[in-house]
Amino acid sequence: MANRPSPADYEAWYAAARGAWMGNREAETLIRLGGIRPGDTLLDVGCGSGWFTRRFAAAGCEATGLDSDLAMLDYARTLNGAVQYLQGDMLDLPLPDKSFNIVASVTSLCFVADEHKALSEMVRVARRCVLLGLLHRRSLLYLYKGGRGAYVGAHWHTRAEIRSLLASVRSIRDYQIETLLFWPGKLRMGRLLEQPPLLRRRYGGFMAVRLTL
Repeated sequence: MANRPSPADYEAWYAAARGAWMGNREAETLIRLGGIRPGDTLLDVGCGSGWFTRRFAAAGCEATGLDSDLAMLDYARTLNGAVQYLQGDMLDLPLPDKSFNIVASVTSLCFVADEHKALSEMVRVARRCVLLGLLHRRSLLYLYKGGRGAYVGAHWHTRAEIRSLLASVRSIRDYQIETLLFWPGKLRMGRLLEQPPLLRRRYGGFMAVRLTL
């Protein structure tokens, strides 16, 4: 990932009040869309320091994180030794077909040149569904942060681009898209503006996508 934060910086963002609120909103939405429950097996592709992997595991599933960055994985293991982590390339997942009930990837796809190949690999190893967290181009977050800081090199998706990408991958029977986190500024205003469904569901900066297989 271009300009990827260090493991400690990544975790520090989610430890702060605003980062924790945003991260929890994202995780809770993906958990709800995926119907993640005890007994499920889940692969978190591009897991980084494992923040989302741990949130998925807290929902009761057996979560495994995968990343190409060994330093990120080593750091993740120090935070929760009960979660399994694997080193691997999301363009060539080192796993058999249909290995997991659910495959998730939170913003990792935004930093991959060959989205079709990466998504095809996630679909290949999933049995029930794939969950994606993507950055939404039709949002205030894009106007505020696009191309800067940790977002350097990121691809911001439109709904039309997602539909085109999904049409290129076999085995996807249906999909669902929700957006959230409408306000990119101060936390208090963000909480208030998160309430009107029209704003967050159409123009939120984070796109939560469920692909049913």
